[in-house]
Amino acid sequence: MKYGVLVISHGSRDAEWVRLVDEAVEAVRLPGDVPVFSSYLELVDGRLIQDGIDELERQGATDLIVVPFFVSSGSTHVDEIMWALGVTEEPKRETDLEPFRVAARLHPCPPMDDDPDVAQILWEKLQAASVDPARELLLLVGHGSNEKGFHKAWREGMLKLAERVRALGGFAKADIAMLLPNQAPCKMKLAARRHPELTVVVAPLFISDGYFTRAVIPERLAGYSYRYSGQAMLPHPLLSRWMERQIAAYLDSAASNDDTA
Repeated sequence: MKYGVLVISHGSRDAEWVRLVDEAVEAVRLPGDVPVFSSYLELVDGRLIQDGIDELERQGATDLIVVPFFVSSGSTHVDEIMWALGVTEEPKRETDLEPFRVAARLHPCPPMDDDPDVAQILWEKLQAASVDPARELLLLVGHGSNEKGFHKAWREGMLKLAERVRALGGFAKADIAMLLPNQAPCKMKLAARRHPELTVVVAPLFISDGYFTRAVIPERLAGYSYRYSGQAMLPHPLLSRWMERQIAAYLDSAASNDDTA
């Protein structure tokens, strides 16, 4: 048995977006000579998921630990990727992906969801915008989904994560808003009506800065009063540590099995 690690991100035409993800993957520290490949669902030529599978198997990997570098289990991309890898029997929605060629055994990890390290990152990034948390309402804004089952998973994960960040920072209140569906204006009106004494501080739930953090969120919140640092999670060393913890669960299990064999 030889492990390899396949990290899967969405991908972007923005070279800086890709660079930040690659740097986080490169900073992952693993015992021994376990190879790691930073792959992308789309938009990064020569670095797609099949490229990663082929390269890790070329290096002799018999078992691939798959790390979906996505913020939510509600991501439709995670669902289609797991189906195309053969982890699940059917996708929950129609997909253009074709099944991947893979000979190695697969060991899938969960996305980030409400992981405590993610909450810590969000709180640290928020400090540029937060002045007096006890008089502020935290609004966590994520991509979300219009589709029922995926929407539910996004909502559950975001609510738990928002509460973690609220507790870490000492915010008076916390709420969430998805871009799909467009919940941000409604949530801003609700905050103004129910908690006029609180200032809204907006935290973007995105891995790397890009179109959504720079353009979409400010457009959706135009005309409302709020504070916003605009900082996505990367760069931050805790994302590399998060990946290490996902991977270590499998490596430690394999080591234990070897010791008892």
